[in-house]
Amino acid sequence: MCLRDYRGKWVILYFYPRDDTPGCTLEALSFNNALEEFAGMGAQVLGVSADTPESHQRFADRHNLSILLLSDTEHRVLEAYHSWKPKKIFGKEVLGTQRDTFLIDPKGVVVEVWRRVSPRSHVNEVRAAVSARVSSA
Repeated sequence: MCLRDYRGKWVILYFYPRDDTPGCTLEALSFNNALEEFAGMGAQVLGVSADTPESHQRFADRHNLSILLLSDTEHRVLEAYHSWKPKKIFGKEVLGTQRDTFLIDPKGVVVEVWRRVSPRSHVNEVRAAVSARVSSA
């Protein structure tokens, strides 16, 4: 799967730290609940984490998710988007996924970036941005 496969569509590419954690589940459910609305605006939602495809499948099955979840176990995409960052966990620095979202236009150009997002209200920000850009196109 390549982003070029989605040329002609808006793409919401969101990076999240880990399957089945509270914040990541909330974010995935929020995007999942808005899938039809995004599709109606010509937008595809793609979630990416460093988890395995098997982990993604369990996560999707457990929460009845229809979002396309992509696995980046080697962190190539995460690093390309500067979303693989040092984090402090229990006082120890480790590398991990930063919760970021990118809006990519139908030509394949990143037109909006949200860094270190809050999973609670983020889908509303993305919905408003996509709606504004689609209506002005």
